[in-house]
Amino acid sequence: MLAADYDGTLARKGKVDQQTVAALQRVRESGRINILVTGRQIDDLLNTFPHPELFERIVAENGAVIYNPSNRKETVLGEPPPETLIETLRNQNIPLAVGRVIVATTVPHETSVLRVVRELGLEWQVIFNKGAVMTLPAGVNKALGLQTALSELGFSPHAVIGIGDAENDHAFLESCACSVAVSNALPSLKERADLVTQHDHGAGVTELIEKLVATDLIELAEKLQRHDIELGFRDGPAPVRIPAYGSSILVAGTSGGGKSTLTTGFMERLREKKYQFCIVDPEGDYSDIDLPVLGDKAHAPNPSEIMGVLMQPDQNIVINLTGITLEQRPAFFTGLLPHFQEFRARTGRPHWFFIDEAHHLLPETRDSSSWIPQSLHGIWMVTVHPEHVSRSVLLTVNTVVAIGNRPKETIASFGRKLGVNSPDIPQRELEAGEAIVWDRNSGQNPFRIRSISPRSERQRHKRKYAEGELPPDQSFYFRGPEGRLNLRAQNMQLFIQLSDGVDDETWLHHLSRGDYSDWLENLIKDPELAAAVSRVERNRALSAKESRTAIRELIEERYTAPE
Repeated sequence: MLAADYDGTLARKGKVDQQTVAALQRVRESGRINILVTGRQIDDLLNTFPHPELFERIVAENGAVIYNPSNRKETVLGEPPPETLIETLRNQNIPLAVGRVIVATTVPHETSVLRVVRELGLEWQVIFNKGAVMTLPAGVNKALGLQTALSELGFSPHAVIGIGDAENDHAFLESCACSVAVSNALPSLKERADLVTQHDHGAGVTELIEKLVATDLIELAEKLQRHDIELGFRDGPAPVRIPAYGSSILVAGTSGGGKSTLTTGFMERLREKKYQFCIVDPEGDYSDIDLPVLGDKAHAPNPSEIMGVLMQPDQNIVINLTGITLEQRPAFFTGLLPHFQEFRARTGRPHWFFIDEAHHLLPETRDSSSWIPQSLHGIWMVTVHPEHVSRSVLLTVNTVVAIGNRPKETIASFGRKLGVNSPDIPQRELEAGEAIVWDRNSGQNPFRIRSISPRSERQRHKRKYAEGELPPDQSFYFRGPEGRLNLRAQNMQLFIQLSDGVDDETWLHHLSRGDYSDWLENLIKDPELAAAVSRVERNRALSAKESRTAIRELIEERYTAPE
C-alpha cells in the first residue's frame, strides 16, 4: 500500500500533474492500494483534485475525517470545534478554515491560536504544516486517521509505504513499514526517513512508485532493521535479530530442549510489534496461551472459519488440529495453505505462520513440490525430525535453529536431506536456553545464542532471583580484598542490602574486578543487566556511593519494577 501526503508531496502549489496521476494509476493496476493522507478538508480537496477514485480511502483534516470515494461516506474521529474557539479567533481577525473537526489558519497566527486554546482550557493541540497552522483535539493526527482507514480496509501498517514532506507527516510516516521523504521535504523529515527521493513533489512520488512496482522496495530491506524481531543474544548485550519479512525458519532438535520456549517468546515479540501470526497446532500444545483457539478434540476447524477471524488485522489465532486424525492432518494442511497464500497475496497477512510438528504436517511421504512456492516467507516450522520433513519444504528454509543435546546431528540431518555439506559444529550439549543458529545465506559459521524466554517465564525468573533462595554456588559473596568477609547474598534483595552495608574498600574491590557483572552474566544468566552493570564498573569517575546507587537502581528497575 502507498500512503501519500497531498500538498508539497503529490501536489505542487495545490495541483497534481498528469505524470503523477498516471503513476498512482499504475499502483492500482499492480494490485496495490493508494491512500491519501492530507490536512485539507474533503470539500476543498474534491474541488482541487478531480481523481479521488485513485484512492481507496482519503484521510482528511489531518486525521480527523476518513472519506470513502466509492460511496462518499465520511467517518469523523473527533468532536466538532467549540463555537467559543471559532468565535474568539474570528473576533481577533484571524483568517480561519473550519472543517468537521479541524480549525486551520496560517503563520504568523500560531501564537494567537496557542494563547486562545490555553485561555479557553481546551485539550487541543496545534500542528504545523510548513506555512499552515492547524488545531485539533489532542491525539487526533494523521497516524490515527491512517490506522482507522487501514482497519476499515483490513490492512496492517506493516504493509504500508508512506511518503510526505512536512511536520505533520512525522506521526503517520513513523507508523508505516517504510517512510519516504520527497527531496523538497523539511530536513527533520528527511533525517528520519528510510528513503529520500531524488526528485521533488509529484516527480518524487513517481520515482518511488516506479521502484515499488518493479521491486516492492526489497532493496531497502537492510535499512528497515528497526522492524527486525529479536531471536536471542549471542555474545554480550547486542541481540540477534531476524528480519520481519523474508525469513523462513526451522527450529529443530530433541524433545525437551526448549523449542516451545523459543517459539512462544518469538511470538510474544511479534505480538508486541503488532505483527499478525497464526499457529497450526497438531497436538494442542499451544491451547493454554492467551489467544483464540479454533478447533478442539471434538471439532475440526474449517478454512472459512479461520480466514474469517484473520480478517481482523490485530487478531492472532491458534489452529488446533486435535479433532483431526493423525493420518488426515497432512491433507487438511495441504488444503489450508492455498487459502493462506491467497489471503497473503491480497492483504500481506498473516505476517508469520507457525507450523508445529512439521514432520507430521509436511512429511517426506507427500510430494509437496506442486503446491509449495519456491520462496516461503514468514514461516516458522518446529520439528523433532527435520529428516522427515518434505525436501521441497526444507529447500525454502534460510535459517536453521538447532536446540537440544545433539545440535551437530540436527544440522547434519538437515544437510543430508538437502544433499548439501552442513557446517562444522563442535559436538557438545547445549545448556538450557541455548541454541545453535545457522544462517544459510550469510556464508558465516553457525553460532550459539541464548534464547529470550517468554514474559511469563521471565516473571518467574524475576521472583526467583529477587526473593528466592539461590543455592550457595549461585550466590554472590562479599569477601573484600583480603578475604576477611564472607557475606552471602542469596537473592537480589539481599545483595542490595549487603551492598549498602559493606565498607567502601570491599565494594570497590569487587567493582574494579568486574565481579558484579560477572555474577549477573554467568550465574544469574541476565546478560542485559550484566552489560549495564559492566558499564558502571568501567566508569572510574564514579565514587563508591555513586556506583552503589547506579547498580542498585539498575537491579531494582529490572527485578522489582512491574513488567
